[in-house]
Amino acid sequence: KCSKRCFLYPSGSAAPGPVPKDYIRVYSMRFCPFAQRTRLVFKAKGIKHEIINVHLADKPEWYLKKNPFGIVLTLETPAGEVIYESPITCEYLDEVYPEKKLFPSSPFAKAQQKMMLEHFSKRIGYFYRISSGRKNGQDVSGLEAELKEKLSKLNEDLVNKKTKFFGGDSITMIDYMMWPWFERLETFELQHCLDGTPELKKWTERMREDPAVKATMYSVDAHKAFYKTFLDGNPDFDYGL
Repeated sequence: KCSKRCFLYPSGSAAPGPVPKDYIRVYSMRFCPFAQRTRLVFKAKGIKHEIINVHLADKPEWYLKKNPFGIVLTLETPAGEVIYESPITCEYLDEVYPEKKLFPSSPFAKAQQKMMLEHFSKRIGYFYRISSGRKNGQDVSGLEAELKEKLSKLNEDLVNKKTKFFGGDSITMIDYMMWPWFERLETFELQHCLDGTPELKKWTERMREDPAVKATMYSVDAHKAFYKTFLDGNPDFDYGL
């Protein structure tokens, strides 16, 4: 169950009241891929939560007291405990709500997923560098070639594992941690980078059928419209509401 507050909290706004009992409050931004990671975990594990969207271009003062970095996503419990940074929040949720574990039970397998996430995190910059470079009229062919090479390695991982997902034949944490950027491939005009990666393409198709993915994703048109406002320097965080 999710209690949503879709309107933005900008600078000068009053802080929201106490976190409802038995809920976790999520300070988020609707189109942020890092925040989407944790929302995926909430949906996959069926955790009751409340969403508060923060105006990232005009952050409220009270939010900076909760998270001095001013980034999203941030979690807050009814006890006033605060935790942020998406990989950490996701691991925290998996430990606190163990009914449906997303990380493997084996310490070695869990460490493997964390290493894989670390490697993937270094590739995220390509998506933004390519799209912003293209907008500025730069030659991004070299960056695209590098990204294709990185994605081919992920395809090889699936080929070698002979599994439907990166952690086995069912979705685990690593799949959710990587998914938001694959959801945005068409937004970044990088769908062609999946050419020559048949297993990775099948993985994206399977991910789109997952209930948590369906519950948190936006349409390509919505992503494109928001991202255009972002690149133009005037992000419309409330786009589509």
